[in-house]
Amino acid sequence: MAEQMRTFGYICPSCGKAVCGQRTRFALAAAAVGVVCDCGHSELTAEPAGESYRVTAPCGVCGGEHRAEVPARAFLEGPGVGLACPETRQLCCYIGGREKVEKALAELKRAVEKKKDGGGTFLDDIIMYEVLSELKDIAARGGISCTCGARGCGMEIHGAVVELVCRTCGGRLRVSAATDEDLDSLCCQQTLTIRGTGT
Repeated sequence: MAEQMRTFGYICPSCGKAVCGQRTRFALAAAAVGVVCDCGHSELTAEPAGESYRVTAPCGVCGGEHRAEVPARAFLEGPGVGLACPETRQLCCYIGGREKVEKALAELKRAVEKKKDGGGTFLDDIIMYEVLSELKDIAARGGISCTCGARGCGMEIHGAVVELVCRTCGGRLRVSAATDEDLDSLCCQQTLTIRGTGT
């Protein structure tokens, strides 16, 4: 039986290339790992730290570097996790199954290139408009709630993300608004549930 692999991906802030690397779960559990861009100017690192992993990821969105702690279970198992750039709220690093990571990286590379080419206020103005319209429709029919029991929400809009914010407990739900796939996924939702801060 083949050893299960986890894939790591990010956009190099130096050369703009999509960087992908794979490691076995055994290697990840044993020691720190690094995924280096071919240009040699950026590296994603991850090291075990008890019940979590400390991840340092180069950010192709803002050009900086971000650190995060990821629960070990999400890091090693399941569909995967994405780490967001705190400045733009755009996901900039992906850890998970190979196909999912490669697809997410391709979308991120397109979004980053569009932004560099001097796109509009949002990474994709049309997609953002459609996502906001769909969210307003869901909200109008009472389809947005929070696990704390509150209904309705506030909205914070960023370049490629809309965050739904519970006015009662401050819980947040991130809704991507960068690609056609993001819009299609949202259109399939009849309701949206914000995870409350106390749940």
